[in-house]
Amino acid sequence: MAEFIKIFEENPNPKQVEKVGNVLRKGGLIIYPTDTVYGLGCDISNSKALERIARIKGIKLAKANWSFVCADLSNLSDYVRQLDSATFKILKRSLPGPYTFILPGNNNLPKDFKKKKTVGIRVPDNEIVKALVTELGNPIVSTSIRDEDDILEYTTDPELIYEKWRNLVDVVIDGGYGGNIASTVVDLSSEPPEIVREGKGELDIF
Repeated sequence: MAEFIKIFEENPNPKQVEKVGNVLRKGGLIIYPTDTVYGLGCDISNSKALERIARIKGIKLAKANWSFVCADLSNLSDYVRQLDSATFKILKRSLPGPYTFILPGNNNLPKDFKKKKTVGIRVPDNEIVKALVTELGNPIVSTSIRDEDDILEYTTDPELIYEKWRNLVDVVIDGGYGGNIASTVVDLSSEPPEIVREGKGELDIF
């Protein structure tokens, strides 16, 4: 059964962050807050954990289009081809923030993503997830947790999330109530940039 861990965004407790980081390193799955909706994630480099998420979501891992959650833009070049200055300016202006940017992947992608031509990059404006990524030392693969209720597409109450997910994941982080509007997805892998999904955030980012 999953552990339910309270972490305050204003000042994430380093011991709690380290504890969750160790769970991720061992191949655990976590549910955690972002600046939009709660996400389900694991260490980007752990194949078994990625397979677990794929099974939960009912898809094949090869078909998954999940985003990489980074703490900042410093390790972007690890996974993304060199960007032109206009694209980089959009990223600098918009992140951290409620956006997922689709960018051209490079040859250094982890083995489970080698066949991907593009990758979605997220830098949420949330201190908990930024602390987790920094502690782990790798991006966290992320996918939103959808609610079956059509009225409430994304679950926002951490205690209700725990009730539903406690037998599927290893840690549920209570970071306070989440939002129910997903990130805005912007494709920057081709010209002109295209907004793939309207979500939270201003759309005049170009």
